[in-house]
Amino acid sequence: MPHPDQLNAFITAAETGSFSAASRRLKKAQSAISNAIINLEIETGVELFDRSKRSPVLTEEGETLLRSAYSIMESHHDFISRAMALNAGEESHLCLAIEQNVSAQPLMELLIVFEEKYPHIELELLDPGTSDVPSLLRSGRADLGLMMEQEHYPKGFLFRGIGHSRKLPVCSRHHPLAKLDQVDHSDLRRYRQLVPRSLDLEDKSHEEQILSPKVWYAESPFVIAEVLSAGLGWASLHEAVVKEQLEQGTLVALKRTYQQDASLQGVDVVWSRHKPLGKGGQWLLNECFKLNVS
Repeated sequence: MPHPDQLNAFITAAETGSFSAASRRLKKAQSAISNAIINLEIETGVELFDRSKRSPVLTEEGETLLRSAYSIMESHHDFISRAMALNAGEESHLCLAIEQNVSAQPLMELLIVFEEKYPHIELELLDPGTSDVPSLLRSGRADLGLMMEQEHYPKGFLFRGIGHSRKLPVCSRHHPLAKLDQVDHSDLRRYRQLVPRSLDLEDKSHEEQILSPKVWYAESPFVIAEVLSAGLGWASLHEAVVKEQLEQGTLVALKRTYQQDASLQGVDVVWSRHKPLGKGGQWLLNECFKLNVS
């Protein structure tokens, strides 16, 4: 396997056009550069430079191997950089779970800065359904989560509010409810309700949302929005989920007699006390505190 010093001498000589220029750039004796390249030629069995002229010229084989040399050196530098990042306390992988009801748009500028600041951290983004973020944090699958606030979090969870989300009762513009100027509980109970539900069957938080005796469930609020668009039933969904359909007129927001304004629900950033965050995760958490999600 070629030594990095040999490949570096080869690349530098090719870039500068001579062994002497390469020695000046690398601050090494010209003999060291020449020997490194000769040894590389011996190990590979390939003549890299044509030395018959005043200045060495890359051979056709040398041109081909130069591209591979660049690739190997990039991998070498990346390996060293990653090792230094780990020694500095950076984690190699970070997982952020963003509940589907939460708009990810406020995060975009933050993630751009994160990528520049921590280029060696592999970031994974998950989009779990309603109330599924806690189970991902509890199992260690996710390191941080953005989710709709809960009245009670599992023991060992830490959280902080970072904004609010508007929740609207919506249905297809062709649904009978859309023809009413205002709706009350009796109107809503007449038609099928679609309710977002956690994959965790022990989670009963969805039950307090049920008004109609005719109910369908779905883990994804986006699936519910598609079902509503087809004219089936009504649902209370967050604005981030149905914004596009409302703008297009596919869905309409219902006006309620019992609650004139859209329901506001808090958005929390959540993490586990039992899984310490690395340098990158702690930075991301602190920056999330500054967000204003709406």
